[in-house]
Amino acid sequence: MTAGGAEDLGISTDSEVRDQALAWSRLASDYERARAREDSLDRLTEWPAQRRLLGDVTSKSVLDVGCGNGGKLIELVEDGALNCVGLDISDNFLTPTAGLSLVKGDLSELGSVSELAGRTFDRILFLQSFGYSTDPVRTLRSARKMLAKDGFILLSRTQPIRYAVERAEKNGTSLGEEYFSSADYSYSNGWNDQITLSKRPYTISDLLNEFSAAGLWLESAAEPQLPEDARQRYPHKQAWMNRYLGILIFKLRPLP
Repeated sequence: MTAGGAEDLGISTDSEVRDQALAWSRLASDYERARAREDSLDRLTEWPAQRRLLGDVTSKSVLDVGCGNGGKLIELVEDGALNCVGLDISDNFLTPTAGLSLVKGDLSELGSVSELAGRTFDRILFLQSFGYSTDPVRTLRSARKMLAKDGFILLSRTQPIRYAVERAEKNGTSLGEEYFSSADYSYSNGWNDQITLSKRPYTISDLLNEFSAAGLWLESAAEPQLPEDARQRYPHKQAWMNRYLGILIFKLRPLP
């Protein structure tokens, strides 16, 4: 990946889970360095939009599933969030502050993470991590059970049209052919070109159907774009957004 946020890895068998966990452990520090860059789309576009949708987090408990080094969760604690937990397959964590626990674990097995047993949260985040799940519906159902009253899930994924554009350019095919293709997609990422990642393609309807099957309804969605000042300062980022669109953010609540 060259310019967007965290990547989605396609995972199926136990051996692939181990391989992808190892790959992410090797990539984690590279990703965090890329995210910290001044022209990172995560800094310029994604995290500001996600933060707006989270609203006031004062006295709210937050679970960040696939938290990376925990940096975003630390910001939320500084903004008043309490009793927060960050979970990631890598343990490349920053030093946690008071009111925050950072736990190594697999988001595909949320129900088996002892540190989450019996816990509920006001906000549960899947910020570009949802694609790591071996069973997306099962993962969302587990998260749904951990929502406190009036809580919601904030979930972001890369715009699937981006991958269709990349595959069409690579294969000399059309956008429609690649958007609806079910073939796995392997590529070198932009954080560390020594590691090849694979992902399972998906469409927007795939995502909506997974939310519905997990007992969730879509309260709102966003497709954040660069603010005007960032467009002027970083025209190469705007060119990337014009070509690949960016991310989708969904605010999900449990069905009655």
